[in-house]
Amino acid sequence: MNIKFSTYRIKLHHSFGISRSSYDYYDILYFYLVDGDIIGRGEAAPSKRYNESIDKILSILRKGISLPEEYTKRNEIWAHIKPQLMGVSSLEAAANMAIWDWYGQKENKAVYDILEFDVRTLPKTSYTIAIGDMKELDEKIELSLPYSILKVKLGTPKDDKEIIRQIRLKTDKLIRVDANEGWALDTAKEMSYWLAERNVEFIEQPFPADRLNDTALLREISPLPLYADENSIDSADISKIAGVFDGINIKLMKCGGIDEALVMIKIAKRLNMKIMLGCMIESSVGITAAAQLASEVDAVDLDGNLLINNDPYKGVEVIDGRLKLSSKNIGMGLSLVNQRKGLL
Repeated sequence: MNIKFSTYRIKLHHSFGISRSSYDYYDILYFYLVDGDIIGRGEAAPSKRYNESIDKILSILRKGISLPEEYTKRNEIWAHIKPQLMGVSSLEAAANMAIWDWYGQKENKAVYDILEFDVRTLPKTSYTIAIGDMKELDEKIELSLPYSILKVKLGTPKDDKEIIRQIRLKTDKLIRVDANEGWALDTAKEMSYWLAERNVEFIEQPFPADRLNDTALLREISPLPLYADENSIDSADISKIAGVFDGINIKLMKCGGIDEALVMIKIAKRLNMKIMLGCMIESSVGITAAAQLASEVDAVDLDGNLLINNDPYKGVEVIDGRLKLSSKNIGMGLSLVNQRKGLL
């Protein structure tokens, strides 16, 4: 077995804006475990919000990652590799995915079968309408037609209500709002009531993560549930925010992979918190890894691969807005469909 990796630039259909930034592309890294004919694939989509970058990941990988002499057991490989990844969560996620994918292929089983999850009917994913040029909003709404749930990015200084108004002129689909830490308390109080009258299901991360007191005040009066994103990085965060947020958003890139996400799901269920499975802007490698867990959560926002126009892999499908994993999958069920130098 050996490790290989390759960088790749994924390009968006439209500029993807949130309250604090906007991008036309993202640089990601693919992490491979090559074992004879088996290729375990993983993806790292680092976020500046968490002080991660492709350069930081490459500096770690170029120093070399050792593998155990014996590598028959999945958990032993992970225990050996993880300490070498310097706590960079997106790189941990990539390595962890690749190990699961390798192990599933080695055992001739789908990852979801190893986990004993029933994936015959998975949730519908939301489709994200990001902040951007208001002139492009109608086109974004058109692209969202196959999906019955919209995730709408808010947190702008002055356009939040106009974004919702324009969407509501076109469709009455269920909306989930994500403010990405972009609101002040007074704004959030007003918006929670205003949005509740417009078929909005919940509000995600209204305030910066260090303003947990404001979240607690908002939750006392908000007619809509509140979900944590930036306040819900990994399993250590959940008990700190129980009673302040109603639900959490689990992202493999934040928490460090499938193993940690499973721990988060278990804790959140024990605390009676709702669970959403989310993503960064990612290709089908990262999205398909997350989809292995989709049967265990309440809401799914796995659309990162739907927002890009040069996805080199094929994995989980979306049929009538609903995630679909093939019953014939081995490992994560990925295939390379767009050959590029360095991709496996």
